[in-house]
Amino acid sequence: MGVALPGQIPRRWLHSAIPLAVFALLLVYLWARNLRCGSGTQSCIAEGPPPLQVQQQSGPVEGAEWEEPQCLGPQGMLGRMMRQFRASLKPEGDVELSQYLAGWRDLVRFVTPLGSIFAFATSEASAKVTALEALVHGPQAAHYTSLGTMVAWERPEIASPPSRASGSVSMLLLHRALRWSQLCLHRVATGMLGGPDAGVQCSDAYGTALAPHHSWLVRQAAHLAFLAFPGRGQLLKLMCPGARETEARAALARAAGTLEDVYNRTQGLLAERGLLELA
Repeated sequence: MGVALPGQIPRRWLHSAIPLAVFALLLVYLWARNLRCGSGTQSCIAEGPPPLQVQQQSGPVEGAEWEEPQCLGPQGMLGRMMRQFRASLKPEGDVELSQYLAGWRDLVRFVTPLGSIFAFATSEASAKVTALEALVHGPQAAHYTSLGTMVAWERPEIASPPSRASGSVSMLLLHRALRWSQLCLHRVATGMLGGPDAGVQCSDAYGTALAPHHSWLVRQAAHLAFLAFPGRGQLLKLMCPGARETEARAALARAAGTLEDVYNRTQGLLAERGLLELA
């Protein structure tokens, strides 16, 4: 029997060595993984809640053991904003302007500390809220009690030229900004583990709700602002302080559901009156 020279390994050795090498590598991997998991510095179990799915775009996602966090309570900014917006939905199908604007004031207070992009997105909204409040409390206040009464009063001005229908134009711009806020909150609340980060999701929401109505320069400024967007974990802590992640997600999903209800009501009223392209 000949002797194998260096570089000439018998085939039978290869057939037996390859499975042994694979098995050895598997053992090394399992040993290293167990060592890492047992060190206390890194968990091998995926952190955070399981992927959240909702039947509607926004709404509650709480589980059986979910408890209402303080951010939804009487002193919580998120809860106060939701109550104001809910109160704006009149039983007869209209939107009460004073409550709607109060909800917007709380929404601006809620999102402004969260980062520059929120301040950027709500800066125009704050100006429109102030303009509408001047009409709601002005000499013609009787005509600015609700969206329906406002549009009926401004109908001749809406026909020509639209810029004179200041109340209706301001309402339309707020309506679009509310859509972005609702989409962003919903996606922060329901984003799945391993999926796009909150910044990417809220940037996509901006592209859906606001970008089509902004100039190229404004869109570029928004794109730069989204680069500094907080991570999902940080946003959840800021939006619902002191709550566990699952509780914060459920609270934001509730808030997004409320904003969606208000948006859908306003969308229907503006569409019926042909005002969605007023500005």
